Amino acid sequence: MRVLVTGATGFVGQHALAGLKDSGVEIFGVSRNLPEATDGVNWVQADLLQTGDARRVVQEVRPDRILHLAWCVEHGRFWTDPVNLDWVAASLVLVREAAEQGAARFVATGTCYEYDWPENDDCDEALTPTASHTLYDTSKDALRRALTAYCAQSDVSFSWARLFFMYGPDEAPGRLVASLARSLVSGQDAAMSSGKVMRDFMDVRDVGAALARLVLSDVEGPINIAQGEPHSIREIAERLAALAGEPARLKIGALPDRAGEPPRISATVNRLRDEVGFSGARDLDTGLKQALEFWRGAARR
Repeated sequence: MRVLVTGATGFVGQHALAGLKDSGVEIFGVSRNLPEATDGVNWVQADLLQTGDARRVVQEVRPDRILHLAWCVEHGRFWTDPVNLDWVAASLVLVREAAEQGAARFVATGTCYEYDWPENDDCDEALTPTASHTLYDTSKDALRRALTAYCAQSDVSFSWARLFFMYGPDEAPGRLVASLARSLVSGQDAAMSSGKVMRDFMDVRDVGAALARLVLSDVEGPINIAQGEPHSIREIAERLAALAGEPARLKIGALPDRAGEPPRISATVNRLRDEVGFSGARDLDTGLKQALEFWRGAARR
């Protein structure tokens, strides 16, 4: 079996590759910039936003299954980036070419921001409605709808992985856990908001492993990729500071709360656990401790 992974050198993609390596499948990774080491991956250099590249990649690899992760993800910019529209178009070209070349399964990633979040409950794939908030999540949800219809008429198995909140190695420095950890390991004050909102965080290595399991399964439809354990941002920050041995460095309330932030974004993970057969391998403290170790190493380098 040949599995093609787009966005394979990204924050999530590199860990999805790791999850596939012991499965016995032939792995093909697509990226604009190829890594120096192959590590059991057949690399294909391509820019899927360039006309003809998606078609070339599929015709060259002839994959049986595709895990499509590539998208615009620049921290702070992707919410309103017009390139979201380009990725919708490129993704449709990719799935059409894949179907015409005989691919049996297509898995793509969405976001928890597609949901109309319940104020005091978890987001459920079958029960929670979607709602538009930004260009990013609106584009993702539009793509999901188009892929669902196209794959159904093309006899291609399709699943839509909704990613929740992530942290871990190679995280963008401005994201929550990375920014706090960097300050704490360098002996600087770690400023944050009141941290009252609840979020569902999962180590990115477990996210990658879950996606690998999903693409190799035959489970269809939307699947939440999350830990299924909501925590307040304040609790996460306090646990991180305690693990760093720097609780006094955490400055809760030093930054203003973001206007309009939903009070709770968390997931039901019944489908992930019972149908896909995946449970996150790391508890929160283990993941946060390893995040601190990563940023200590980065500081030394």
